[in-house]
Amino acid sequence: MSEFKSIRSSRVTISQLMLPSHTNFSGKIHGGYLLSLLDQIAFACASKYSGNYCVTASVDTVDFLNPIEVGELVTLKASVNYVGNSSMIVGIRVEAENIQTGKVKHCNSSYFTMVAKDENGKNTKVPGLLLTNKEEIRRFYNCVKQIGLKKEKNLHEEIFDYNSAEALESLKNFNVKVELN
Repeated sequence: MSEFKSIRSSRVTISQLMLPSHTNFSGKIHGGYLLSLLDQIAFACASKYSGNYCVTASVDTVDFLNPIEVGELVTLKASVNYVGNSSMIVGIRVEAENIQTGKVKHCNSSYFTMVAKDENGKNTKVPGLLLTNKEEIRRFYNCVKQIGLKKEKNLHEEIFDYNSAEALESLKNFNVKVELN
């Protein structure tokens, strides 16, 4: 295994024509179908980069920005933006192209945390990340920030007392009604 690999070596692109069978009840492409494609490309990207089988540890962000229509050509572009010991954060950009007009729209941005596994199913080390330009550095630091926010959220879950008088009182600031049994 190489000690460091470039982000370029992780890039994967998948394109697929959207069919009527991919729609939800409003006639747009179903978000669940898109999530399946996102998971597939995250797997391919992380496995290509690490040289190992990879599993999805978490779906960190899925921002649906614009609806996707039947008949559009959807292109998913993925790259590894961050690596830890055995984990990688894969960034994915989804664009939809109207194949008749050529108009392209950005439809989704997502981040998946993937973990490399060895042949026994144990976490295994991944190559370090070679950053070659300022955009790659920006993306790497955005992932570092994302990891910090996730840790802060988890810590908050551990220490926050949901039953304290202050917590119950602050619920008045939200559109909720509390009726404890």
